[in-house]
Amino acid sequence: MPVLVGVPLFLLAACLSLATSWLLVSRLERVGERLGLSEALLGMVAALAADAPEITSAVTALLTHQQRVGAGVVIGSNVFNLAALLGLGALVAGGLRFRRRVVVLGGSVAMFVAVVCLVTVLGWIPAWMGLGLAAIAMLDYMALLGLNRPGLRRLATRSRWGHWLRAAVVEEERDLDAAIRPRRARRGDVVTAMLALIVVVGASAIMERTASDLGSRFGVPEIVLGGLILAAVTSLPNAVAAVYLAVRGRGAAVLSIALNSNSLNVLFGLLLPGALVGLGAPSAQTALVAAWYTGLTAATLLIAHRQGGLRRPVGVLIVAAYAVFVVWLVIAAA
Repeated sequence: MPVLVGVPLFLLAACLSLATSWLLVSRLERVGERLGLSEALLGMVAALAADAPEITSAVTALLTHQQRVGAGVVIGSNVFNLAALLGLGALVAGGLRFRRRVVVLGGSVAMFVAVVCLVTVLGWIPAWMGLGLAAIAMLDYMALLGLNRPGLRRLATRSRWGHWLRAAVVEEERDLDAAIRPRRARRGDVVTAMLALIVVVGASAIMERTASDLGSRFGVPEIVLGGLILAAVTSLPNAVAAVYLAVRGRGAAVLSIALNSNSLNVLFGLLLPGALVGLGAPSAQTALVAAWYTGLTAATLLIAHRQGGLRRPVGVLIVAAYAVFVVWLVIAAA
């Protein structure tokens, strides 16, 4: 593909995909509100919709047997999310505050999925097994978040652990209630969501194919193309939304978007297509990205729990860690 055609096509596809993903998120939130979903589940729906560009790009790459690009988009997006959503969010807002129970509840699932991602990329377990483990964790988490008040009360009476889980879910609901209040969907919103999804998927697929062609022409390593360039571009909607919420003091919503987006990325963008078409032979470069994602997730959650949030200096450190990751990955791919 000629450069004079490829570059404008990539930029057009990227802008169309990212702009339409905003429309998709808003309409799916309204549909979820009409279905009576809790605030936490609405946040999960919004995270999945905002992840559509990176998931589509990753699946397109895996289906065309560009495993490093596909894995790089997903895992690189997750590293970018930690830096842009939590690190930059804390830096811009002067700090983010979280309830410790919420950090433990959401963080445990996110950390489990990150570890599953790492061991799968390393080839220690097959992709289908990683998919099963991650899916069980996410489904249990969503089932817990979807409990109504009578269900939560019954859970609290069973054991001290059940009481703790109820308290954590209630606290997360209260924190998210002020940040996620969409109006109920009308008939046109469902049609708009379906059309937006088609546009996002199509534009993201074109974006990935165009970027791969341009990367081959200019000799850009696949892991850099996926793990840095496509990962950052496709994650911009989440980053903008997170900074917007962070400045308005919605730390819990920022944490929810970051952790849920990363887990859903791994589940739908890496493990599901990997189980169907394979992830290819283990790669040291992909393993490096996965290890960085797992380690940065663990460090961020540990600090967030100890401090009851993320202060501005910690935000600087997270952003700096991403800068080191970029330099390290470029050097490793050279």
